[in-house]
Amino acid sequence: MTDTNTDRINTDHTEINVLGNSAWLTNFISVYHQLSTDNLHLLEQIYHAKVDFIDPIHEIHGFDALSNYFDGLYQNVSYCQFNIHHVVETELEAAIYWTMTYQHKQLNGGQKITVTGSSHLKAFEGKIIYHRDYIDLGEMLYENIPLLGRLISWIKKRAANA
Repeated sequence: MTDTNTDRINTDHTEINVLGNSAWLTNFISVYHQLSTDNLHLLEQIYHAKVDFIDPIHEIHGFDALSNYFDGLYQNVSYCQFNIHHVVETELEAAIYWTMTYQHKQLNGGQKITVTGSSHLKAFEGKIIYHRDYIDLGEMLYENIPLLGRLISWIKKRAANA
């Protein structure tokens, strides 16, 4: 693992330091900073055909299944932006730390929701072969469902005062 910043990626959203110079990681960050419903075809540039993708709700195997998953996700949101803050990289593996801001008409009164998370990535043949997201599903989803959100908020307050 490298200890010094050797590359900077500039995007419309942020500038981050990337430890190392891996093209696969630079491509990944670039695609995620511009990802929208209009350009989901870009995912093919960064994900391997045999990719394993895991998040708190799904475990998906293969690019075709991942592409279908993203199609479904992006049909239900009116806005989604990733802001990658920090990257730690080895030659074929990386941990990225990010903030996702998204908007869904049925969550949080249709207002934007901001969630922090991280991803563990592994590369093979210049593309992502393994992608696992770590994110608080309550913060991302449950707390933003009208009735359930109030209940979770009440539970959290009680737990904090216990």
